[in-house]
Amino acid sequence: MDAAQQAVLAKILSGPRGRIQGPLRAALHNPDLSDKWQALGALLRYGTSLSPRHSEIAILVTGRACNSPFEWYAHRIEGEKAGIEAPVLEALLAQAEPPGLSEDDAIVWRYAVELNRDNSVSGPTYAAALERFGARTVVELTALIGYYTMVAMTLNCHEIPLPDGVSPAFPLPQHEAPK
Repeated sequence: MDAAQQAVLAKILSGPRGRIQGPLRAALHNPDLSDKWQALGALLRYGTSLSPRHSEIAILVTGRACNSPFEWYAHRIEGEKAGIEAPVLEALLAQAEPPGLSEDDAIVWRYAVELNRDNSVSGPTYAAALERFGARTVVELTALIGYYTMVAMTLNCHEIPLPDGVSPAFPLPQHEAPK
């Protein structure tokens, strides 16, 4: 690594992540990109008005929608830490509506599902999120989902491996040559 890459790595290691893994391994090839990436990621993970539980529901929906085994693996652990129950995690993995969600959890889940599926959300879903959480949180939720879509694409495209001994929770995306 050159000096600029080492400086960004030091920022990452001294920040809330405390380690480098996942997409930042690829982004570090461009120190300016990785520096801005890690700052945006830290803001969206640790500096929004979303609860850790709601952030992790949205991230898990996104990781699964993008078929990103690494994102799913990393955020399932974070989801468990945030108190997401096993039946909810299993439903998210199966891309099904989780059982027994609170109204707030259901709004976040529906918003994330629609945004990933349709690249937007329906009027009723947007209105419910806006009424319950307010404009700031809805903007943060949208940004979080968009950011983790970028993360998932980077993980998949650059085939960032799961840790040794970890099997993917679902089949890995396959790279195929264009026809």
